[in-house]
Amino acid sequence: MTTTTAPAPPGPWSVQRSSLASRIGSGSLLALAVALFAVPQILSANIVQQLTSLLIFLVLAVMWNALAGYAGLVSVGQQTFIGFGAYGTILLTQHGIQPYLAVVLASLASAALAAALSLVVLRLRGGQFAVGTWVVAESLALFVMLDQSLGGGTGVSLQGLSGYAPEVRRAFTYWLTLAFAVLLLVALFLLLRHRTGAALQAIRDDEDAAASLGVRVRPLKFMLFVLAGFGCGAAGALTLANTLFIQPQSIFGVQWSAYMIFMVLVGGIGTFEGPILGAILFFTVQYFFADQGAWYLIGLGLTAVAFALFLPRGLWSLLHDRIHVQLLPVGYHLRRQPTAATGANPRET
Repeated sequence: MTTTTAPAPPGPWSVQRSSLASRIGSGSLLALAVALFAVPQILSANIVQQLTSLLIFLVLAVMWNALAGYAGLVSVGQQTFIGFGAYGTILLTQHGIQPYLAVVLASLASAALAAALSLVVLRLRGGQFAVGTWVVAESLALFVMLDQSLGGGTGVSLQGLSGYAPEVRRAFTYWLTLAFAVLLLVALFLLLRHRTGAALQAIRDDEDAAASLGVRVRPLKFMLFVLAGFGCGAAGALTLANTLFIQPQSIFGVQWSAYMIFMVLVGGIGTFEGPILGAILFFTVQYFFADQGAWYLIGLGLTAVAFALFLPRGLWSLLHDRIHVQLLPVGYHLRRQPTAATGANPRET
């Protein structure tokens, strides 16, 4: 007579937001952000300027992911606010405003522009919203090109920073960029951890169904659209402070949308960590291949399409699925607790 032993029942499930690993990871990222403020004092001028560009890309990726990844607002016209922030800084300095204060004020003005445009563009959905935002960007670029006081189509320089020593200007620009990046990341992180984050994702999945359940669709979309306008306006103003020269064709160019889409799709759309990873990868690719001209942009587009088709959750999903860690968890997940009988490791779903 033989006996069989029934398999041990699985451990109980629990709903968790963070784990020890995620708390360690979050603490490490916070410590890294603090340590980055020392970069201008220990690294060369070229590295400081390159890191400033990386932080600008990070801001753009996070803002576009907030719109498309968490609220389903797929915009191809965020260059509206990038260009407005840059030219707003020029206009303010022409009226005697200190350049770095002008950067902050131009960012706030970009948020005000987003609030005004939301009355029209947020009435659109899907492809209409994407095309509508692009049309707004092209229209604003044409208006700037007709204004000779802003350099017209030939471009304009930021004269207000010429009085600063180069190393001082690079350090101040870097510190301001890092401050904006940390501020926007923290603001978005807290927003998504609130119940607002779940409401935004409900809007992304089915706007009508979310509204029928009592989600305040229009105010939430307005809030996120204005936040993204502020962040992209800051990125444009900081790009000007970092390069000291802009042209309408470049600062209002649709390539900015291509960059943002690439970073978010490759990193992982709808995740908090993915755009950060995507921004780092994009910066690396641009550093080595940007001089390839049109082939560089074609390569970015093909790569983004490949990720959308074959790895739609992005590179971060590969890391998360393998190590089951979220460095900056904004939602909840189920975790199976280990049992004494099996000694199994916890599993997430």
